[in-house]
Amino acid sequence: MNPTHASRRSPVWAPAAVLSLALLAGCSALTAQNPSGALRPVNAHAVDGQARVMLAGHDVVSYWTQGRHAMGSAQFQSVYEGVTFRFASAAHKALFDQSPAKYLPQYGGYCANGIVYGIPWGGDADSWRIDNGRLFIFGGAGSKAGFELDIPRNTALADRYWRDEVAGNNSFWQRAKRLVFRVPHYQSGEDLAKAVAAARQGRQ
Repeated sequence: MNPTHASRRSPVWAPAAVLSLALLAGCSALTAQNPSGALRPVNAHAVDGQARVMLAGHDVVSYWTQGRHAMGSAQFQSVYEGVTFRFASAAHKALFDQSPAKYLPQYGGYCANGIVYGIPWGGDADSWRIDNGRLFIFGGAGSKAGFELDIPRNTALADRYWRDEVAGNNSFWQRAKRLVFRVPHYQSGEDLAKAVAAARQGRQ
């Protein structure tokens, strides 16, 4: 099957695939990623007995103040819209508390390249970029490189899918839907890697 083709009909295995995905995800992940507040869904994890910790405890302020990712501490943390944010210092906590929206990663902290395809999945704290006052998290170097092939286009697509489909919805059902009913511009990881390699070859 051509991975860029968006299926209009659900394959006979689609309900089973959706159910399997939900079961594999587990109840703790389902709870962590889908709070009742405005940040639903969010790339949060259960950490040290806390049900919903953003980016598994990485400090969202350090990208801005230090130009790098850093692990936060339970000693310095704030709860915003039902999600716990940890910080590397009291100063970072104070900055966040003063203006939380400024430091929130885009698309709930999920991989920005995944949201280009309507899929809220992944998002590693050590793979990121800041553009026009916005923090983007990626699911690794390959996803970041794919997004950077055409930043304006991919940002516009991610903004649209986040606004129209993902924001406010359950992360697991949205993910399952878009893994079965793929967007017209969908590219597999292999396709994306080839496109990145070709672009790099063209710049040499």
